[in-house]
Amino acid sequence: MKVSAIICAAGTGERAGFGRNKLLAPLYGAPALWHTLRQFDISEIDEVIVTSSAKDHKEIKALCAPFGYEVVPGGKTRYLGVRKALEKVTGDIVLVHDGARPFVTRELILGCLSAAKTSGSAVAATPATDTMASVYYGVVTDVPRRETVYALQTPQGFRTDDLKKAYELAETDGIAYTDDSAVYANYIGLPHIFEGDRHNVKLTFREDFAADVPRLVPAEGCRVGIGADTHAFGGLDDFVTLAGVKIECDSSLVAHSDGDVVLHAVMDAMLSGAGLDDIGHYFPDTDRRFKGADSAKLLGRVLELIGERGFAPVNVSVTIEAQKPRIAPHAEEMKTSLAKLCGLERDCVAIAAGTAEKLGFVGEGLGIVCYAAVLLKQI
Repeated sequence: MKVSAIICAAGTGERAGFGRNKLLAPLYGAPALWHTLRQFDISEIDEVIVTSSAKDHKEIKALCAPFGYEVVPGGKTRYLGVRKALEKVTGDIVLVHDGARPFVTRELILGCLSAAKTSGSAVAATPATDTMASVYYGVVTDVPRRETVYALQTPQGFRTDDLKKAYELAETDGIAYTDDSAVYANYIGLPHIFEGDRHNVKLTFREDFAADVPRLVPAEGCRVGIGADTHAFGGLDDFVTLAGVKIECDSSLVAHSDGDVVLHAVMDAMLSGAGLDDIGHYFPDTDRRFKGADSAKLLGRVLELIGERGFAPVNVSVTIEAQKPRIAPHAEEMKTSLAKLCGLERDCVAIAAGTAEKLGFVGEGLGIVCYAAVLLKQI
């Protein structure tokens, strides 16, 4: 069963008062939307479609490129944006999520997917903790029993055909829908809820970016390492090696070892996270022992080194920038290989790839750049 996801990012975010789309405002060192995008980079989701206004298209496309997500024009309303995105959806199940909820967890996404597959609809919801009231012109007109009132969140998941049908039928009804469950309820049936997450808050106002958002605090005993590597084309072989996988190419990379930029970036990330020197210190290109070395074996030594410092990897995230060869056809094999080499479960490894839009060193096909982030835990 193929799964698609739509991320709504076409709004203006006027209430936040930034003078621009709030999703492009910084949150913990990166645009708020980036935090949302990375949570959907999981093997269980086959395609991700992101809506964008014409004004923000360039910036949002750049954010989506490393993940391989498609960006489509949104509309003046959320309803119109989702409808346009649904035209591109090819999955049997579709999840819809607000880009302004960057604290969504992968567990919540998978919970939504599971519930949607079982029930045909799945809406993240949390029970109300305050007494809620219906108000008309400043007067309380109804106070429903608190146990019957829930706060609805996203993601929301549905059978794709059902949601497409609902959106088509709602085209001329004149209702200003604010979420997908309301459209579904009007034309298909009563949507099912599943347990949401109180930390899955929506960024609405400027202060939400500072005081009221969940803190991104690293787990005790964990460290983050970042690594990068670059190699130029010019070798005589007709393949490159990436994440331990040989891929056909019209030229190989020039390097002292086998030139595996992915494993080199991952090794540097692990070493930096453990507070050690970079790979050039341990495997210098002046040492003949490492001439043409298998980077997979070097990675094994790096795992020993960080193990001696009391650390082991928890997860690995890699972004590859390459105009050639095409990474997408080999990404799954690379992910499997990298997970095995790192001693991790496959779903603890992510590989994203993009080109540089034919710009610069990468875009001109002169070489490949790789960035890696690794989370380490104390053992």
